[in-house]
Amino acid sequence: MVSGNKKTPKLILVGAGPGDIELITIKATKALQSADVVLYDALANEELLTEYAPNAQHVFVGKRKGLHHVQQYYINKMIVKYARKCGTVVRLKGGDPFVFGRGFEEMEYAMKHGVDTSYVPGISSAFAVAPLAGIPLSIRGVNAGITIVTATASDGSLTEELQWAVAGKGTVIVLMGVSKLAEIAQMAAMHRGDSEMMAVISKGSQPDERKLFASASTIYQESMVQGIETPAIIVVGKVVAGALQLIKSQLAAAEIQRT
Repeated sequence: MVSGNKKTPKLILVGAGPGDIELITIKATKALQSADVVLYDALANEELLTEYAPNAQHVFVGKRKGLHHVQQYYINKMIVKYARKCGTVVRLKGGDPFVFGRGFEEMEYAMKHGVDTSYVPGISSAFAVAPLAGIPLSIRGVNAGITIVTATASDGSLTEELQWAVAGKGTVIVLMGVSKLAEIAQMAAMHRGDSEMMAVISKGSQPDERKLFASASTIYQESMVQGIETPAIIVVGKVVAGALQLIKSQLAAAEIQRT
């Protein structure tokens, strides 16, 4: 909407998906095409900007570890500033902005400052990355629950929700947990046994994706050898063993065909 020559301040909070640009929704691409300014973070694939918002102003607002609280304050203010000055701001965030992102905080701040807001969901790494790597989140008869947790509380300790989830029996998807992998693996071994299978998937859905399957007793050491990098998710549960068995069967079948 335009009043005279001035555009109505507007924020569209958009989920960019886990990394592969083909995993963005049609609605998200339309939002990008309408943008006057795109504020994007480190987990949003920059190819989306050149593909769908070539004429918009692109502003990187990625955060550095340990400074999230301070930087979030400035991002909130930037959203309002650009919306008032330019019109439609698309805030492009990796995954889904409402799954352990600060999307709601940004929308709330914008609304309180008179900016129209809307939300476009994204495909979260919590739901997409493990299946893309061959690990189902559930297998009939194996698990009856899926828990998605973030690993670290604001004081740097492991979250209570993570501890409750690992102490249970279902599938656990851990976001932002690579720096705590040793503790998570130790917890899994204590509650589920040393042989409980785990997986770490780095840069899921992207060309340089790496995945590691190992037991709770060895996964941390193996991750150090392989140099697993962030962003990554951790999967704990019997679904990992099921997926690994299927992968081994497929490799064996392929070997038989070659001989």
